[in-house]
Amino acid sequence: MNKGFLNWFIFIALSIIWGSSFILMKEGLKSLSAYQVASLRIVFSGIVLLPTAIKYFRRIPKDKIGIIFLSGLFGSLLPAYLFCIAEEGIDSALAGTLNSLTPIFVIIMGALFFQSKTSTNKVLGIILSFTGSLLLLFSKGHMQDNQNLLYISYIVLATIFYGINVNMVHRHLHNIGSLQIAAVALTLNAIPALIVLGATGYFGLPLTDNAVLYSTGASAVLGIMGTAVASIIFYMLVKRAGAVFASMVTYGIPVVANFWGLIYGEEVGWKQFTCLAIILSGVYIANRKTSE
Repeated sequence: MNKGFLNWFIFIALSIIWGSSFILMKEGLKSLSAYQVASLRIVFSGIVLLPTAIKYFRRIPKDKIGIIFLSGLFGSLLPAYLFCIAEEGIDSALAGTLNSLTPIFVIIMGALFFQSKTSTNKVLGIILSFTGSLLLLFSKGHMQDNQNLLYISYIVLATIFYGINVNMVHRHLHNIGSLQIAAVALTLNAIPALIVLGATGYFGLPLTDNAVLYSTGASAVLGIMGTAVASIIFYMLVKRAGAVFASMVTYGIPVVANFWGLIYGEEVGWKQFTCLAIILSGVYIANRKTSE
């Protein structure tokens, strides 16, 4: 009972933190480029976790270092860039809603690359969630705009990477502490992020300018809370409750993302919430336990 309560507490906390990340990206993009916001996000998370990474690095088996780096790559670095680039062209609420496809790709990637079994209800759930996603795009008129479809494809690719990462952690890193995985993964991936940050001219900007400071601050909060803290408790949830339950945090993320979208005057109405309900119904069906 206590274990279940703690799992749900972590689930709700992650929903709030990650659900708020999409609007923080929008705030960061006010004065910085997508590559700069994403790079700052990973760099700040790496800085916060650097002391922990140094402490635990030698305790990690050498044959697991590469997998941990890949976990940070697929679970944090690449999605950070993809989401920021996407939000240059679409609403944060839409990005947060499409993020709910993650559990579907956990199932698909698990079946394709991790020998996970695929039942009938999983197939039905995938079809239903895909239908909800298509209806969501139609509801916002994005199907007629190839440029917006390109931005949306970035979100889909990011959720595919999330699906790979969740299966990877559950399969190959279950014997390593959550804090160790998050700290080492993000610290290692902060190195390429720092290179990108320099290459995009961030350090040549007027860093004392209020607008740049504001966007940098939003990116810092995004990195510290939305990546460093959230990654630790996400890895913890994957290990405690399994890959599928952990991925279902996307039940709560779109609700929080759409709440922020309403506050910021984005296009969020009954059509979008109906499509969200369809997507999440598919996720529920796909992850429902059967008696087989």
